[in-house]
Formats: sequence, C-alpha cells, structure tokens
Amino acid sequence: MKEDPLERLDRIENEKKTGTGAAKAVMIALIALVVALGAVLAYIWASKASLVKDLNLEKQDLTEQIIALQGDYENLTSDYENINVQLDSSREEVAQLVERIQQTEATNRAQIRQYEKELGTLRSIMRSYIVQIDSLNTLNHQLTAEAAAARQDAANSRKANEELSQQVEALSGQVAAGSVIKARGIKLEAMNSSDKTTDRSSRVIRLITSLSLVENELAPKGPVRVYIKVFDPEGNLLTNTSSNLFNYGGEKVTASASREVDYTGKEVEMSIYLNEIPEFHKGIYTVEAYTEQAMLGNAELLLR
Repeated sequence: MKEDPLERLDRIENEKKTGTGAAKAVMIALIALVVALGAVLAYIWASKASLVKDLNLEKQDLTEQIIALQGDYENLTSDYENINVQLDSSREEVAQLVERIQQTEATNRAQIRQYEKELGTLRSIMRSYIVQIDSLNTLNHQLTAEAAAARQDAANSRKANEELSQQVEALSGQVAAGSVIKARGIKLEAMNSSDKTTDRSSRVIRLITSLSLVENELAPKGPVRVYIKVFDPEGNLLTNTSSNLFNYGGEKVTASASREVDYTGKEVEMSIYLNEIPEFHKGIYTVEAYTEQAMLGNAELLLR
C-alpha cells in the first residue's frame, strides 16, 4: 500500500526536527563537559601554585635560619687551639649547607627536610662549644686565683726566714767571687709512681731538684756536697730519715736532702731526690740549694 504523500512529508519533517534536537543536546553536553574540565584544571593549578608558594616560603625561612647560625659561628671565639680547630670545621659545614640549600628547589621536600636535620645538629654542636668554652674559662679563672693565693701564702710564710736569708746574702758577699762555685738552671719537679712529672698533689711520691754546677777553673777541685732545703706551702721545712745537718754561716742548718759530686772545674749536672714525705698539699713549694760556702739559688713548684 502506497504511503500518502502528505503523510510522507509530515514524517520527513518530524524526522528532521528529531535529528536537530539530538544534535543540540549532544553539543550542550560537550560544552558542559569542557566547562567542568576547565574548572577542575583551574582548581588543580591554583592548588599547585599555593603549594609551591608555601614551599618557597618554607625554604626561605630555613635559609634565613642557617645564615643566622652561620653568623653565630663567626662571632663565637675561643682562646683554646683545639676548640678553634673544631670551630673552623663546623664553620665550613655551615657554609656548605648555605650553598646547598640555595641550589636546591623548594619542591624537593625530602632534601629540605634533610637540611632541617643538619641545621638542628649544627645548633647542638654550637651549644656544646659554648659549654666547653665557659667551663674552660671558669677553670682558668679559678686556677689563676688559686695560684695568686698560694704565692701570697708562700710569701707570708717565708717572712720568718728573712733573717737567715740576709745572713746568707751577707756571707755570699764576703766570699771571693772567683772561688765560689755557682749553679744555674735550678728546677724543682714532682714525680708520680711512674716516675713521670706531675702537678697533682695527690699523685706526688717524691720531689726532684735539678741543677748544674757551672764551670769555674778558679774554684777548689774535689768532692762537693750540695744541700737542698724544701719548704711546703706553709713555710715548713720538709725532712725525712735521710735529712742531715750542714755548716752554713757558722751555724748548723738542717737540709732536706743532699748529694755529693766530684767537681773538676767543669760544668756538672746533678739531681737530688727527696723521698719519704707522707703527703703533699696544694700550693707553692720552694727549694733552696746550698753548698757549705754559698747559697746556689732557689726555685718554686706549684702543685694543684
């Protein structure tokens, strides 16, 4: 059965209208999708820009902290060589850290976190330097004060021996200078149980006096006995079972120890030991060296 021409025209017109509506719907849907994608991309870009800004601010703050620490290290000074060597090494580490963080992108979060840890470590090291320097300064001030007090105590104690010292000087002036044996390099040292020098009073087991009888062809040749008198910080003469008496200035004088050497007119080096002293105290010890003709000299030793 043939289609009515009018109905056919109506059908064609309806199909055209239907096709146009569908195309419009598709177009609207595509436009909506493009707008949505644009909004998502804009949000992502804005979020990334905000994050990068925050990371740059964080890097800037960390850089400023490291540069400030670098200034603190430059201003830290010490009078102690071993600490200065360590300070130089730490200053170099801080300088390298400044250079590395300036060359690192703020978005490299793992590396930035590593720099934060290094900054904390360098701060801790600096605090330890400050503690060491303060401790050493305090100790030096204390030792200086103790030494000054010990010298004053020794000076007060030696006042009781002024008369004897004056007699020694008067007698020395009466002896012909050309025939008197003289000494140089008088030194008083303390030894521990390992026969090593020490300045710790609690470790001393003996004292040793070293000196040289100088060359003098005019002086009498033969055996010469050198006597030493050792005074503790209170001015007391130290003696033991080996102590003996000797004639000096027309009087019998007690010596802490003595030793005889063969003097031929040439220089002679010698040492005299003082043993069997029960204990040693902190302060300045004084030794005076004599022959029966003259006082050879004296020396001091500070024990802590």
